[in-house]
Amino acid sequence: MSSVRFTVTPTKAEDLPGMSDTSPDISSRPSAHVRFGSRESVNRSDPVSEGSAGGTTFGGMGGNETPDRSSIDQGDGNSKISSVYINSHGMDDDEFFDRNLALFEEEMDTRPKVSSLLNRLANYTNLTQGAKEHEEAEIIGEKKKASKSPQMGTFMGVYLPCLQNIFGVILFLRLTWVVGTAGVLQALCIVFICCCCTLLTAISMSAIATNGVVPAGGSYFMISRSLGPEFGGAVGICFYLGTTFAGAMYILGAIEILLMYIVPEAEIFKGGGAAMLNNMRVYGSICLLLMSLLVFVGVKYVNKLASIFLACVIVSIVSIYIGAFESAFNERNFDVCMLGNRTISSHVECNKTVPVGIKDTTWSFDGNFTLSYENSTAGPVIVSTPAPAVEEKTTLLWEEFCHSTELNATCDEYFTSNNFTKIKGIPGLASGIISENLWSSYISKGEVLEKSSLSSSHSSPPASLPHPYVFADITTSFTLLVGIFFPSVTGIMAGSNRSGDLKDAQRSIPIGTILAILTTSFVYLSSVVLFGACIDGVVLRDKFGESVDGTLVVGTLAWPTPWVIVIGSFFSTCGAGLQSLTGAPRLLQAIAKDNIIPFLRVFGHGKANGEPTWALLLTALIAELGILIASLDLVAPILTMFFLMCYLFVNLACALQTLLRTPNWRPRFSYYHWTLSFLGMIICLALMFISSWYYAIVAMVIAGMIYKYIEYHGAEKEWGDGIRGLSLSAARYALLRLEEGPPHTKNWRPQLLVLLKLDEDAHVKSPRLLTFASQLKAGKGLTIVGTVVPGHFLQTYGEALAAEQTLRHLMEKERVKGFVQCIVAQKPREGISHMIQSSGLGGMKPNTVVMGWPHTWRQSEDPQAWKTFINTVRVTTAAHLALLVPKNISLFPSNSEPPTDGYIDVWWIVHDGGMLMLLPFLLRQHKVWRKCGMRIFTVAQMEDNSIQMKKDLATFLYHLRIEAEVEVVEMHNSDISAYTYERTLMMEQRSQMLRQMRLSKSDREKEAQLVKDRNSMLRLTSIGSDDEDDTDGGERERPVSSSSEHHRRVQMTWTKEKTAQYRAAHSGCSTPEGFRDMLSIRPDHSNVRRMHTAVKLNEVIVNKSHDARLVLLNMPGPPKNTEGDENYMEFLEVLTEGLERVLLVRGGGSEVITIYS
Repeated sequence: MSSVRFTVTPTKAEDLPGMSDTSPDISSRPSAHVRFGSRESVNRSDPVSEGSAGGTTFGGMGGNETPDRSSIDQGDGNSKISSVYINSHGMDDDEFFDRNLALFEEEMDTRPKVSSLLNRLANYTNLTQGAKEHEEAEIIGEKKKASKSPQMGTFMGVYLPCLQNIFGVILFLRLTWVVGTAGVLQALCIVFICCCCTLLTAISMSAIATNGVVPAGGSYFMISRSLGPEFGGAVGICFYLGTTFAGAMYILGAIEILLMYIVPEAEIFKGGGAAMLNNMRVYGSICLLLMSLLVFVGVKYVNKLASIFLACVIVSIVSIYIGAFESAFNERNFDVCMLGNRTISSHVECNKTVPVGIKDTTWSFDGNFTLSYENSTAGPVIVSTPAPAVEEKTTLLWEEFCHSTELNATCDEYFTSNNFTKIKGIPGLASGIISENLWSSYISKGEVLEKSSLSSSHSSPPASLPHPYVFADITTSFTLLVGIFFPSVTGIMAGSNRSGDLKDAQRSIPIGTILAILTTSFVYLSSVVLFGACIDGVVLRDKFGESVDGTLVVGTLAWPTPWVIVIGSFFSTCGAGLQSLTGAPRLLQAIAKDNIIPFLRVFGHGKANGEPTWALLLTALIAELGILIASLDLVAPILTMFFLMCYLFVNLACALQTLLRTPNWRPRFSYYHWTLSFLGMIICLALMFISSWYYAIVAMVIAGMIYKYIEYHGAEKEWGDGIRGLSLSAARYALLRLEEGPPHTKNWRPQLLVLLKLDEDAHVKSPRLLTFASQLKAGKGLTIVGTVVPGHFLQTYGEALAAEQTLRHLMEKERVKGFVQCIVAQKPREGISHMIQSSGLGGMKPNTVVMGWPHTWRQSEDPQAWKTFINTVRVTTAAHLALLVPKNISLFPSNSEPPTDGYIDVWWIVHDGGMLMLLPFLLRQHKVWRKCGMRIFTVAQMEDNSIQMKKDLATFLYHLRIEAEVEVVEMHNSDISAYTYERTLMMEQRSQMLRQMRLSKSDREKEAQLVKDRNSMLRLTSIGSDDEDDTDGGERERPVSSSSEHHRRVQMTWTKEKTAQYRAAHSGCSTPEGFRDMLSIRPDHSNVRRMHTAVKLNEVIVNKSHDARLVLLNMPGPPKNTEGDENYMEFLEVLTEGLERVLLVRGGGSEVITIYS
């Protein structure tokens, strides 16, 4: 056949059938044509490409007709055409497929062509591989104008933002104090441990960040997608709180610089201690309000200021290095006044008296003062030598120690016995002062800063607060300093948070982050050495610079003036605070939009441009709590905990993914190892407890509460996380261990297979079966809930899924943890048999079957209900499984009923493994049965010693550690009563009558078939077949389709002779004479004996246990001859007659309880 050419010029997508504006991009060259062959398949003769400027035209079947022209929605030069090559609803399905792919055209809607898939991936739209959470954003994004491609490189996009976030307030305000208190060696140890922690975390983070595309969300996204929503939400909240408290810490640092070093006269509350804290609270709250308003107005202003703040940080650090090296050649004019070896706060004079007539200038070195360099390591010492015959005047220091201006006043003992000296606060790099600063000098709160190399008289009492000494404001220790310093190394996530703006995120994030950590680590380590080598120890330990005229201590080393550090550190801390108040609300918004914590949903909303208004409000409120603490030294350990917990889980995520070797774990960054991740995790955990064990416990409790909240109430998310992979590996390992041998008797517990029945509307007929299973399990062990859907698997697969969903909802309602198994089978009894054989895996197989009693078996003409029940009993016996059959299950208590008093009666007639002893004990663990007592009855025959049996049973229960009342019931030999005989006769007559009624019914059906089939070719159902099975153990009642009936009929050829013979053989069943013969039958002797046992046992049980809340009874086995199945059902009915709640128990043939420990 000749092919027909179609020339296409589409102009408007919606005018073409099956086209939409949300379809993948498909573009073509100007010369591209679409040829439709006569077999209605598509062949694109030329490859497609972007930037199509030309058109294509449709021609009619004759080649000259053209359809109506319409316009295509073209954005940025790319045509948006629906995926007509995959699935079009407006035309024939096979009209749009390539000839070469005709074999696959029926599955193109679920399995697209490779070319279509690659076209989607190239534009990052319609990602099909595990990115369902981004589909809505992608659909919205397709409608918008394509944004400019990211152009930021490693230096601007990762390195500088990390530097800005890592360098902060601690470097300028506390690092000198850390060096002076801990000593150079321990300070190097603190800095090294903290930097190692962040470096190892950065390696793990680089591996995670390069294992695929990391959208906005940074560390939260990485952790949540690697460890699952529970861990992700918990760590995300911790990271959010850490960032928020970091903002509060930066604001407190900025206010400390402002009030102590820039504008000290701005204090509202005068005095020290509590007054200063109140000043911090007032000014900190004002500063927080202004910063929050700035962030609310627009983030673009914050981003514009970021480069200025970074420049301030770099200039300040450079000035420190220049000043340190310059101090080796030029002396600094920062002298410290000492009384003995105690440090004095700044004063005009550093002596007791001054000669009259000498100009009272600050630290004058003329007249009566000489310079002495007796202590080579301490710097120059200024010794006061009184001039003879000159009148002296007391100084302000004299007044403060003696409370008088008189020379003969009574003064402080230490003041009297020691002299004032001056030492250089900045001896310089070449002074050798580092030898004094090597070792730690931890002191308690309220102690005076002392210089150990100076001599003094220690006979006086400790210094008191009214004296002008420099006191320690906090008790110091190694652990405290770790907690205070660690925030200065945080901020390593800044690069990963900007992954969407990077040109090549998978290359830039590892390089930029690790280089930034190495740079900052070098700065911190070298700063520790320089501070220890250039500044005297008492000045280093002077946190607020009181001994050097209230100058910022690190500023005394700066070149050319301390104001470079003061101004630079102020602006850098303000910038860091703005960055925290900008990043924290976005992190909270990302968590809220993931919808894993329901009560945070409101914070996912914001302004029209997406700015997180509500999240910013909550962030400001939490930051205000940090500001109300008002002490930088107390806020720093709080955010240390939250950041360390975040870093710990980053390392854990990398280690888990590496060890589990998940197929999707293919990071481009290859310089990682699980040992490094574990080492980083251990360091993080150690630092948490080293810095503050109680803060660590609080942080873990908060994270644990969030984890459990998400687990129980959060939205279910499937992110392919590593915890799921860890669970899989652990389950595999445990299952293999269980396969090593059968479980010991001491480890036996009921692993239930609960068989439920669904009606025509897919509703569970006996939901109390699952309630009973939950009470028996008390949440422990394995539970499999199964049902059988009759039919063919291909036709009823959807109904099987619906049935499975129904069972899951019921399990959630009853709070049963377990699995659902739905079997599709033509015959329900076969489905139940398959389920019993195949349920479970390895050592986790069910050992107990729970099924309902077919309570309407007497009223039903169809025998298949009780036949399926008996068949299930036989199958469980053959499989050596225990069987539990609750009778009158609707009368069993629900989980919501209050516990009531009563008894659980156990009738122990035969021993079948001890199930009767164990089940009441398990039931009484549940709140519904907790108040019930336990009674055990056993039956003694005439030849048994009932007294000895009772003693032996009591001893047995004592060894089993089971508390129960014991009673032995004697059953005397008695003649078979007339009632028993009559009951047996009625049973057999009923069975015979129902059998004949079923036979006569089948005869009528066969005669109708003979009349209907004119060719004497009849398809008859076999007599007594179980094609129409119905069971109380797991099937759904549903009419069988005519097609399936057609296949199940037996092909038979009937002649006239055969038909006559069949009628003659079966005609007597439907005659009245047949029923008269049935009335003259005599009962079978074995049936009479069985009925006698059932009647006698029932009389005893009803007499003793009529008021029991539950009766447990041995279930007799079915007869070996299947012809007596209906009589077996009658025996069970007689045995349990008159009892409200009965549990028939049949053991699996193995011991389930033991007296040994």
